[in-house]
Amino acid sequence: MNSSTPDQDAPAPDGATPHAPEAPAETVEPAVGGTSDTRTDDVEEPQDVTLLVDPERVRRAPKYPVFLWVGALVGAVVGLIFSTWLIDASGASESLMKPGVYVSVMILGGIAVGLGVGGLIAVVSDRRSLRRR
Repeated sequence: MNSSTPDQDAPAPDGATPHAPEAPAETVEPAVGGTSDTRTDDVEEPQDVTLLVDPERVRRAPKYPVFLWVGALVGAVVGLIFSTWLIDASGASESLMKPGVYVSVMILGGIAVGLGVGGLIAVVSDRRSLRRR
């Protein structure tokens, strides 16, 4: 028994017979008259955008998510600094049972205030960009 040739013809994994000839690919001929489905005369060439856009009429709107993320980040940092300063300045670290709760509440409050201020700045800058038109 030779290991390179099988005793029986095993079916191919995809269900086809192992030695079946492949079917020729179908060819599509153009319709009578010589026209094809693709038209090259309808395709427009790309135009230069700088010729189509008037720089004086372009509205530069602010990106709100960026303003909100920066506001939240600044608010968290300010809340962290403010809460640790208050705990150290008042000597409340001995009187508070869990100063970490106080710090986390101040950080969350700073994030909320930062989101509000960031959103307000974004709305004001958006209104300002509309006024210049």
